[in-house]
Amino acid sequence: MGRLTGIARRDKKRAPMETLEAASVTRSAGVQNDFRGKPGKRQVTVISQRAWRAACDELKLELPWTTRRANLLVDDMDLPTCAGGVLHIGSVRLVINGETDPCSRMDEYSDGLKAALTPDWRGGVLCTVLEEGTIVLGDTVTLHGRPD
Repeated sequence: MGRLTGIARRDKKRAPMETLEAASVTRSAGVQNDFRGKPGKRQVTVISQRAWRAACDELKLELPWTTRRANLLVDDMDLPTCAGGVLHIGSVRLVINGETDPCSRMDEYSDGLKAALTPDWRGGVLCTVLEEGTIVLGDTVTLHGRPD
């Protein structure tokens, strides 16, 4: 069991990430007002604190998790390295569709960051919203098998 320790969104491509304390998550828009939240396989992105820490440690850097440009940060748990599981975050359910591949934008922030995020799905997972709701920092995060 993990905990939600970060929520972020951006309103357009290349815009800075805005951190939130709470957010509505819907099937039609993903994390409220996030420009990538349209229905599809990459509606919501999630990264684990452990994976982010491992990438930063490899580079001997301290970077904020929002550098990764993911929507959600979870702590005290590892994310799976396969598709099909369901993350429960508060009342929200997200089906994991696959790996969020690190893009070349990561190297714009720090040389080698893309490579450091590549092993073991360190770059996080991409998800689709199954069940809508509101999430709040500190919400419990659990991972369950494939959706019904």
